Amino acid sequence: MPATFNNVYIVDEVPPGSGLFQVTGVVNEGTPVSYTDGDGVSGTGDGDDILESGEDVLGDGGTGATVVGQYAGVGNGDSIIVASGSNVAIITNSILTIGDAVTIVDAPLPVCFGAGTLIATPEGEKAVETLEIGDMILTDDGKTVPVKWLGRQTVMPIFAGERARPVRVSAGALGNGLPHTELVLTADHALIIDGLAINAGALVNGTTITQDAFDSLPERTTFYHVETEGHMVILANGSAAETYVDYVTRRSFDNYDEYVDLYGDERTIVEMDMPRVSSARLVPAAIRARLNRDVAA
Repeated sequence: MPATFNNVYIVDEVPPGSGLFQVTGVVNEGTPVSYTDGDGVSGTGDGDDILESGEDVLGDGGTGATVVGQYAGVGNGDSIIVASGSNVAIITNSILTIGDAVTIVDAPLPVCFGAGTLIATPEGEKAVETLEIGDMILTDDGKTVPVKWLGRQTVMPIFAGERARPVRVSAGALGNGLPHTELVLTADHALIIDGLAINAGALVNGTTITQDAFDSLPERTTFYHVETEGHMVILANGSAAETYVDYVTRRSFDNYDEYVDLYGDERTIVEMDMPRVSSARLVPAAIRARLNRDVAA
């Protein structure tokens, strides 16, 4: 299925070099891409009425942009992004009109598990994407806690950049047979090793722990974050890993509205009393030495 768009906004820096951006054109879903509406906006693509990734849209005075994809989970779900030259805008209001000001927004930090990650529960392991609110899961010390919320975050490399590259931890790469199968998670999601919360990206060694090449990434990927009552340690493919903590707001998740409907305003989750290691140079030498080896070692 091709990507479709509710609204495509053409965004430009006006005047150039000012750092101020405004909408210079709008193309709505269902508008034939060869059609020019009353605002003087037209689209040029493959001739159908569905705007797709890679198609161009043109505005007054030749101002144009290329549709680069749909960013899920912003605003009310109708808001769509558009690139204008090298500028990328994330629109958080789907009723913008020509002349409206727009803020260029950085992509949210992806901090989650890949689909298929197996989370330990009292009844056995379950794929993270199948967990539901209220399901009981196991902590690393054998306690059972309920899932308070399962956040879904759609990541598009064109916005997230290098942070969109997931880390792959091979089976056995952490020692003692862990993880029991390959574990895929984002670079800023921490694994718990020797009493330290170490971001997965800091553990990459190029052999048993690797990071996907940017040009190999799909147009979009959905990651999943498990929230419990507090910042806790759970088991992902048998390995100790963290639950949700406030390093990224829930607004960054596709199903943020679900959280608000359930619990009202966001609450703060305080990080565990555990040192966090966020870069490779800060990983203790003993851990680096232990993990920088082949799976069979």
